[in-house]
Amino acid sequence: HSGSLTGFHLFLAGTDEEIIIDILTKLNASQRQVGGLQRCDLIGDLTLLSGNFERVMVGMMTPTAMSDVHKVRRAVKVSGTEEGCLMEILASCNSEEIHRINEISKLQYGCSVEDDVVSSTSSMFPRVLVSLATGNRDEGMYVDDALAQQDAVCLYEAGERKWGIDEVQFMSVLCTWNRHHLLRVLDVYRGISIKDITDSIKSGRSGDLEDALLVTVKCMRNKPAYFAERLYKSMKGLGTDDNTLIRVMVSRSEIDMLDIRREFLTMYGKSLHSFIKGDCSGDYRKVLLKLCGGED
Repeated sequence: HSGSLTGFHLFLAGTDEEIIIDILTKLNASQRQVGGLQRCDLIGDLTLLSGNFERVMVGMMTPTAMSDVHKVRRAVKVSGTEEGCLMEILASCNSEEIHRINEISKLQYGCSVEDDVVSSTSSMFPRVLVSLATGNRDEGMYVDDALAQQDAVCLYEAGERKWGIDEVQFMSVLCTWNRHHLLRVLDVYRGISIKDITDSIKSGRSGDLEDALLVTVKCMRNKPAYFAERLYKSMKGLGTDDNTLIRVMVSRSEIDMLDIRREFLTMYGKSLHSFIKGDCSGDYRKVLLKLCGGED
């Protein structure tokens, strides 16, 4: 495989894109993302391509943590912060991944992701993102039933029992506990409220804060289902949200794409492969179909 990459730049320009796709999609992420000058040279050569084809190929060559740093940086620096991208990355990463992203961000830009989020957003919304960006979530497996009961009551009092939502209380529970404990809290909550917590969030608040809390809950419950929904919405209706589609397909291709495919088929009655095939066109689509894998 390393031999396939050596001298890749010598035939990239003017070469049939099928050859480029065939070479790079046969390699796994660690093989594509070789270190040092070789990787930099290859990425530089890929910029000879254009449009979505260039973006997806360069994305495949970039280590995930570094790619996340670039995405967050771009999201907070564009005109009008891309909250959807920020929520997707920060809510889906575990604490170790968040810490790695912050380390790279400090090395490259002299500030952490937390600093970027604080400087670019307003109101209560960044408090959710900042809480996630610190990477302080417990990643253990311990579940305290008594405390889960207490946390569920706390969420109920902070939501159902008052007008609007007590954001601080919601964040203190949803952004700090480990997934196993939170799933227990959410089960208990439904017994107390007779409503799912997502319904309570939707009825108590709207806008970016609601979205941030909902994404956090969705990622805790079923991360592949969350990404399946992101992919579906990126292709549904007129036009395609290429930014989201490329970002999710590249970043999840070797993590949980099989699970995402299963969830997509269950949720929408159509395979992810067929959805991409019918929505996208050109060499860009060919790469995405390779990353997707099977047709069912």
